[in-house]
Amino acid sequence: MSYNINDKGYYGEFGGAFIPEMLYPNIEELRQNYLKITAEESFQEEFHQLLKDYVGRPSPLYFAKRLSEKYNTKIYLKREDLNHTGAHKVNNTIGQILLAQRLGKTRIIAETGAGQHGVATATVCALMGIECVVYMGEVDIARQAPNVARMKMLGAKVVPALSGSRTLKDATNEAMRDWINNPVDTHYIVGSVVGPHPYPDMVARFQAVVSEEIKKQLLEKEGTENPDYLIACVGGGSNAAGTYYHYLDDTDVNIIAVEAAGKGIDTGESAATSVLGKEGIIHGSKTLLMQTGDGQITEPYSISAGLDYPGVGPMHANLYKTGRAEFISITDDEAMTAGLELSQLEGIIPAIETSHALAVFEHKTFKTEDIIVLNLSGRGDKDLQNYIEYFKL
Repeated sequence: MSYNINDKGYYGEFGGAFIPEMLYPNIEELRQNYLKITAEESFQEEFHQLLKDYVGRPSPLYFAKRLSEKYNTKIYLKREDLNHTGAHKVNNTIGQILLAQRLGKTRIIAETGAGQHGVATATVCALMGIECVVYMGEVDIARQAPNVARMKMLGAKVVPALSGSRTLKDATNEAMRDWINNPVDTHYIVGSVVGPHPYPDMVARFQAVVSEEIKKQLLEKEGTENPDYLIACVGGGSNAAGTYYHYLDDTDVNIIAVEAAGKGIDTGESAATSVLGKEGIIHGSKTLLMQTGDGQITEPYSISAGLDYPGVGPMHANLYKTGRAEFISITDDEAMTAGLELSQLEGIIPAIETSHALAVFEHKTFKTEDIIVLNLSGRGDKDLQNYIEYFKL
C-alpha cells in the first residue's frame, strides 16, 4: 500500500476538502494548478536557486558525536535550524510565494503559532514585494515577542486573534475568514500539512527537499540512503512530512513521530493528538482531532507554541492509524531537559519543538549500529525567554 496522497486528496481515510462554498473557487483554483505550475522547469529552477542562494541549502547532516556516545547509537541531525529565518518553514513559503505569483495573486495572508511560519511568510513577501498579513493568537503574540518584532520589521501586518484560546487554531480561523472575503487577489500560505486538499500535499512537496537531501547526504556518510529510524516532532507536521516524504513507502525505514504531551497526557493540558484524538474535521480536512464527546474542539496545551495544535495533518493521522509510524508523547519537562542536554553536549540550542523529538532517546533504546536521522527543525533563539524562565538562567 502507499502512504502517499491519492488522486482524491486523501491519505487512507484522512484528508479531503471540507470547505464552505465560498472557499470553493480558491481551493479549486489551487487544486487544478499546483501540480502543473510546480512541475514547470522555470518554477523548479527559481525554487532551487532561492533554496540554495537565499535559504542556504542544502542544510548539513551533522553526526552528533557526543549525543551518540551518550545514547550508544548513531545520531545524525538534519540541520534545518541553519536555514535563513531559523527553521524549515521557509522551504514551504518560498514554494508558495512562487506559486502565488504565477497565479497572479497580489496579497498574502498566513497564520502562525510559534511565529516561525509568520516570519518565513513575511520574509518571502518582503523578498517579492507583496503585501503580507499574518494572523496570530493573542497568547502567542505575548510569548513569541521577538518573532512578532521580526514580522513587523519585514513589513508584515500582524493581526491578533482574540477568540477561543487565542492560539494557533484561532489564528487559522481568522485567516480563513479573511480568505473568504478576499478570494480574487489573495493567496493563503498555510504553514503546515493541514487544511483542505491540496494544502497537505503541496506543503509536503515543498518540504520534501529535506528527505531528498537526507538520502544523498546519508549515502555519502554511511554508504546507504536509508537510515534505520527517522525522528521528527509533529504539531501540524510539516517538518515531519518533509523528513518522511521520500521514505513513506520504504517500510525498512522506521518512522517516529513525537507529539507534545504538555503537562501529561491525562492532565487536560496536552497536545498529544494521536492518544487523545478522534476522527473529525478541522480547518477543512478529515483527520485526528482532540474533541469533546459532542465534537467540540478541546484546547490543546504545550510549552511549545508550535506544537499546541488540536489536530494533526492527514498524512500523519494515516501513518498513526496504519501503524506505519510510531507515535511518542513527550512532556514539557522532558522536552526542556532534552533541549538543555543538546545545548551542552553539542553546542546547539534547539527550538523547543525540536527538543520534544530529542527527548525520545530517554524513552526508547536503539541498537549501537542503528543509524538515526532526527530533524532539527528549528533553532532556539525564539525560545530563549522560555528557557530562561524554565531553568531560571
